[in-house]
Amino acid sequence: MDINNNLLLATDSEGITAWHWAACKGNLDILRKLWFWTDNKITKEEINNKLLLSTHSNRMAAWHWAAYRGKIDILPQVWEWAEEKLTTEDINNKLLLATDSEGRTAWHRAAMLGT
Repeated sequence: MDINNNLLLATDSEGITAWHWAACKGNLDILRKLWFWTDNKITKEEINNKLLLSTHSNRMAAWHWAAYRGKIDILPQVWEWAEEKLTTEDINNKLLLATDSEGRTAWHRAAMLGT
């Protein structure tokens, strides 16, 4: 089985990965398992571009989804992994200040929900 494409990086018909769904639903256990399984299975570029910074049609990364759904317990863990794998520039521009298709950052989404 090709664990990279069939599990870790697979997308559904809307381009959403299991990583995104775990963040969206606030399932920290699944998110951690997926992260653990990436160890030595996918490249740093794949981790950055297909997990941490990956977006789908509405331009929301897992970070955005967690904030949008009020799953704030996900944010510290994703932040820790981002600090481990991303450059400061990518964290600032592609995570913290990234906007979705409506021009909103994750902070906008969290504030809208009152979380």
